[in-house]
Amino acid sequence: MKKLTPFLIGSLLMFGAVACDNGAKTSESAPANPNEAVQAPSAKATEAAQQDAQSETRRRQLNSDIRAREQRNNTTGGDAQRAEGDLASEVRSKLEANIPNGALTVEAAKDGTVTVGGTVNNQQQLAKIEPLSKEIKGVKKVVVKAAVAPPKKQ
Repeated sequence: MKKLTPFLIGSLLMFGAVACDNGAKTSESAPANPNEAVQAPSAKATEAAQQDAQSETRRRQLNSDIRAREQRNNTTGGDAQRAEGDLASEVRSKLEANIPNGALTVEAAKDGTVTVGGTVNNQQQLAKIEPLSKEIKGVKKVVVKAAVAPPKKQ
C-alpha cells in the first residue's frame, strides 16, 4: 500500500500535466492563436465534434467543471482577480459546452480581456461568443476575432 500511493499520485500528476497541454482550444483543428487565418473545417470533422460535444455526458462534465472552478474561486475570495490561464480555460469550457461544433482558440490578458479566434458554423454561434464569455467572472472585455466558416463539402 505504501508503494501504491506515490504511484497513484504520480500518475495523477502526469495525467494532469498532459491534459493541460493544449487547454486554450475548443478542438484540435482550432488555430494555435486567435490571430491565425481562419480555415473552414471539413464536414466529417464538424460532424464528429458535434456528436461528441452534444452528448449529454460531455455537456454535464463541462458545466460541472465550470461550477467547481467558480466555487474554488469564491472560496479563495478572488472573484474578480483571475489568472490568465484560469480565465482562458473557463471561457473555453463555456464556449465548448454551448458552441459544440466550433473550432475556437481563447487567450486572456491580466486586465480581464479575452480574445477568441477561430471558426464557427453560423452567425448565431458567432453572436453567442461574447455573451457566453462575459458570464465568466473576471471577464471585462471580449475581443471576437472568430469568423463564420461553414464546413466544406467533401
